[in-house]
Formats: sequence, structure tokens, C-alpha cells
Amino acid sequence: MGTLDGKVALITGASRGIGASAAREFAAEGAKVALLARSGDAIADLAGELGADTAIAIPCDISRFWEMQAAIDACAQTFGGLDILVNNAGVIEPISHLSRADPDAWGQVIDINLKGVFNGMRAAMPLMQERGGGTILTISSGAAHGPVEAWSHYCASKAGAAMLTRCADHEGRDHGLRVMGLSPGTVATEMQREIKASGVNPISKLDWDDHIPPEWPARALVWMCGSGADDYLGQEISLRDEGVRDRIGLSR
Repeated sequence: MGTLDGKVALITGASRGIGASAAREFAAEGAKVALLARSGDAIADLAGELGADTAIAIPCDISRFWEMQAAIDACAQTFGGLDILVNNAGVIEPISHLSRADPDAWGQVIDINLKGVFNGMRAAMPLMQERGGGTILTISSGAAHGPVEAWSHYCASKAGAAMLTRCADHEGRDHGLRVMGLSPGTVATEMQREIKASGVNPISKLDWDDHIPPEWPARALVWMCGSGADDYLGQEISLRDEGVRDRIGLSR
């Protein structure tokens, strides 16, 4: 028996990295999973890997509310509801100093990283509240809490998403919602390759071995769906915290 047997989870940005790893972990624990990403081929391949009875691939641009609403409706129609929303999708390109940033490109990052989180919450919360509860998890970042050179778009969007997460907890807890953030630290994903290629700030100078594997935050997200994480409702869990890693069962 898996810890998520009978649960339905929707994961944004499921085509690669943390999202794809989370999809595999959730499915392994018995959940039905709806996989969202703009890359339809990648999520279709992953859904095929997980099996038609377990996963559905839904191409979606989360920056557009109507697409997010349609995706959640499709998930609920396919699997009978929605218990868990993982707001994982995020981008960091184009990395650029604020004084030289392209306004449209800067705004597109806000649309994905911040508005995408709002769109997911706005579409999921009424359904979850009507069903008596649910779990909403948002991938945060240390960049939400301090400036990083050439990351003004990323820092601003992640700070906004962190506050949205607190707002959702503030408004939703009395309606049965469990809302938390996860700050994983630096993770060995394609985003880190983009950061390293930029060569702009100290994070780009880190060795690849300094990054944790995407399976770690994926396992943390599964753990956050259980009662063991109830002490953290409305808060942001950091995988930099050794005590947290010990509770989840993560180690080097």
C-alpha cells in the first residue's frame, strides 16, 4: 500500500527535473497523476511510462488561467477529483542584469513563475474546498528571500509566489486546505545548466556535485502530503535544513 493510494495529484512543469521526478514518486506511492507542461511530447512519454491507469498528460501554458482551469477540469473528470496541487513549473531564462533586461521577457517570467502559481491556486481551491480539503505545495527558492545578481525576474516572482502560498494558507486552512512551500536549494536540473552557462553570479560557479538530485525534493513533496508535515502548514520547508532532511529520510 502506498502512502498516496486513492489520491489525485496535479503537477505543473512535469516534463523534466523536479516535476518529472515528483510524478514518478507520487505514482510509486499510489497516486493518480495529471502531468502539465508546455512540452506535450515529453509529458506524453512520461505518462506512457507511468501507465494509462495512473497518469494523464495535459499540455498547458500555466500563465493562461483558462488553460489552467481546463487542465484541472480534465484531471477531475478523468480521475474523479483533485487532492494535491504541486506548483512546480518555473523558468529563469533570460538571465540578465536589471538595467539591460528585456521588458517582455522579464514579464513572461513573472507570468509563469507568479501568475502561473496564482492560476493553479485559483482553479484548484474552489474544487478542493468543495470536496472538504486538499494539499497545495509550491516550489520556492532562496531567491524568494534575498537578491541575486541578474535574477531580478526570478527573485521577484519567487518572492511573490511565497507570499501567495502564505495567503492561500491564511484563507484556506479553515476550509481543509494544507498549504506549504518547499525551498529545495540548488538541484541538478536543466535550470542549473542554464544558470551555469550564464556565468554571472556565484551560484553559476558551483560544481555539479554541489547540487542535490531532483529525487530529493520529489520525495520531500510526497512527505509534505502526509500528517508528518502538519507542523509546517503555511510555512516554507527548506531542504538546506539537516533536521528537515532527517525527518524526510534524505541523506547524501
